[in-house]
Amino acid sequence: MGGTSSSTSSVSTLTPKSTWQSRCKQVLSKYCSFIGPGLMVAVAYMDPGNYATGTTAGASNRYSLLFIVLASSIMAIFLQSLCIKLGSVTGFDLARCSREYFPKWLNIILWVLAELAIIATDVAEVIGSAIALNILLKIPLPAGVAITIVDVVFVLVAYRADHSSTKFIRYFEMFVAALVLAVTVCFAVELAQLPVDGAEVKAILRGFAPSAQMLEGSGVSIAASIIGATVMVHSLFLGSGLVQPRLREYDVKNGYVNLNTLDEKSETEEDFFYRRYRPSFQSIRYSLKYSIIELTLTLVTFAVFVNSAILVVAGNTLYGTEEAVDADLYTIHRLLSDNLAPTAGTVFMLALLFSGQSAGIVCTIAGQMVSEGHINWTLKPWVRRLVTRGISIVPCFAISVAIGRSGLGTALNVSQLVISLLLPFLTVPLIYFTCKKSIMRIEVPEHTKGAIKDETDGKCYVYFHNNWITTLVLLTIWVFISVINIYAIYDLARNGIM
Repeated sequence: MGGTSSSTSSVSTLTPKSTWQSRCKQVLSKYCSFIGPGLMVAVAYMDPGNYATGTTAGASNRYSLLFIVLASSIMAIFLQSLCIKLGSVTGFDLARCSREYFPKWLNIILWVLAELAIIATDVAEVIGSAIALNILLKIPLPAGVAITIVDVVFVLVAYRADHSSTKFIRYFEMFVAALVLAVTVCFAVELAQLPVDGAEVKAILRGFAPSAQMLEGSGVSIAASIIGATVMVHSLFLGSGLVQPRLREYDVKNGYVNLNTLDEKSETEEDFFYRRYRPSFQSIRYSLKYSIIELTLTLVTFAVFVNSAILVVAGNTLYGTEEAVDADLYTIHRLLSDNLAPTAGTVFMLALLFSGQSAGIVCTIAGQMVSEGHINWTLKPWVRRLVTRGISIVPCFAISVAIGRSGLGTALNVSQLVISLLLPFLTVPLIYFTCKKSIMRIEVPEHTKGAIKDETDGKCYVYFHNNWITTLVLLTIWVFISVINIYAIYDLARNGIM
C-alpha cells in the first residue's frame, strides 16, 4: 500500500508540470505556424522613405523624436490589428470590402486613390533600390531602375491565393523574412560601430519619452514625416489580405470546406476561394488572436528596431550637421562614411537595398489586392503584377535618364508627400467596416457561446465589431494623423518644397 501511495503521489506531482510543458510547446508550435504575414507587413514600415525621414530626425533633433517612432508604431499596430480582424471575419481584404459594401461610384474613387498610393509607394522602393545599386555596385541609375523588375518576377512565380499553394506561400514568406533579417543585421552592425558610453545610452533611452526637444526647429514637421512614412497605406491592404491563406488551410484541413465539389461546379480552386469561400467561425477563433500577436511582436522586434536604429545612427553621428537635414540618400551615405567609418555608409546602403527589394515585393502584392479587390480586374495575376510595377518604373526610368540623381531625390520626396496626403482618405473605409455590426459578424448555431439572435432574420451571430473604446481610439488616431499630415503639407508649401 505504501509503495502504491508513493507511486501515485509521484505521478500526481509530475503531471501538472508535464501538462504545463506540453501546453507551452503546443502554444509555441501554434504561434510558429503563424509567423510570416507580420514579417511581410513589417517590411512596409522600413522602406526607403523611412531612411530619409529617420536620418533627418536624428540630424536635427538628435534622439528626441524616438518617441514619435514609438508612437507611430503603436498606431500602426492598432490599425493593422483591425485589418487582421476585418480580413478574418469577412474573408475579404480592405479593397474587396469596398467593392462588396460601397456604392460603385465610391468604390471607383477609392480604387483610384489606392492605386495612386501603391504607385507612390512603389516609386520609393524603386528609387531606393536603384540608388543603393548605384552606390554599392556602380550600376548606372537607369539600369538600376530596370533591375528592380527582378523582384516582380519572383512574385509572379511565388505568390498565389489558393489553398494548394499555402506551403509555397510560407517559403515565400521565409524569403521575405530573410531580407528583413538582413536589414536588421545591417543596423545591428551600424549600432555596434557607434562610439557610445553610459550617458549616451541614457540619452537614447530618454528619447523614447516625450520632451520639449521634439518641438525644436522643424520637429513637428519631421514628426509628421515619420508618421506618414510609418503608417503606410498599402500595409492596410496587406494586413487584411495576408491572414486569409491560414484561414483557408484550417477550414480545408478540418472539413469546413469540401474541395471535392469543385469539379461539379466547373471552377478552379482559386476561383472558389476568391468568389465563394467565407471563413468559418472555428477558423476565426483558431487564428485571430495568434495573427494579432504575431503581427505585434514582429513590428515591435523588427520595424521599431530598424526605424529606431536609423534615427539613433543619425543622431549619434550627424546631429548638428546642417547638410544632413533633408539630405538625399547619396549625401547620407557620404556623411556616414566620413563621420563614422567607411564601412558605415556601405552597410547603410546594403540595408537600403534589402529594404527596397523586400518592400517592392510586398508592394507588388498589395497592388494586386487593390486591383483585384476594387474592380475585379480579370487579367491574369502575372499581368496585373507586371502592370502595377511597370507604372512606377516608367516615371523613375525617365527621371533617372533625363535628370539623374537630383531628380530621383525629388521624386522620392514627392512620393512620400502623396502617400501622406492619401492616408486619411484610405483609412476611413477601415474605420467604417470594422465598426459596422452587419459586416463584422459570423452566423453560428444557436448554442454557440457568445451568439446573439438577430430579430430581423431569426439567425444567430457572433459579432466582432469595434466597441466604443476601440472606436474612440481609432477616431483619435485618424484625427491625429490627418492633422499632422496636413501640417506637414503646409510646412512643405511654406518652405517652397512643393
